[in-house]
Amino acid sequence: MLRRLSLALLLAAGSVHAAPPASAEDDIGRFMAEKRLVDRIGEVRATVGDRVSAGASHVAQRASELVVTAMGFLGVPYRRGGNSVDTGFDCSGFVKAMFEQTVGLILPRRADEQAAATQKIDKQELQPGDLVFFNTMRRAFSHVGIYIGDNKFIHSPRPGAQVRVEDMGLSYWTTRFDGARRVLAPPPAQTPAGSQ
Repeated sequence: MLRRLSLALLLAAGSVHAAPPASAEDDIGRFMAEKRLVDRIGEVRATVGDRVSAGASHVAQRASELVVTAMGFLGVPYRRGGNSVDTGFDCSGFVKAMFEQTVGLILPRRADEQAAATQKIDKQELQPGDLVFFNTMRRAFSHVGIYIGDNKFIHSPRPGAQVRVEDMGLSYWTTRFDGARRVLAPPPAQTPAGSQ
């Protein structure tokens, strides 16, 4: 009996030390209520959520505009060094022209430079508007196209051919795949502090 009583007192004492005093919880609750912290956290969460959704929507819209614009150039002939509908396109000239016309971003001229200037992503992360690179000339990043979805890409392939859509699942492209890249928009220009 004495043992049970000692054990009960020991457990009761342990639980008193483990839980904070009720007045501390009340003080924290009152402080949070006075400062409207819970409401503010909710407002911040909603604002951040809206911004992320708006940003994702904007990116998706730009990607779809890019793909639609690129599809409008199907059939334009390949021309080495070409970068316009008037002259024809080579692969990197086609990509450069599509991004300038649709998104307003200026990419480097050559495919290997475009690979170096963009963000590496995993093949499973590909989204319409991303770039896909291939080794078609026994050197890395010698060919580039724009991913349009469903494992397909649009590009200007070679002399004598025209801008067309290809399936990345074909063995020719699978064995030559060099990687995927995402073109990131530059951050908006910041106004220096104190100037307005």
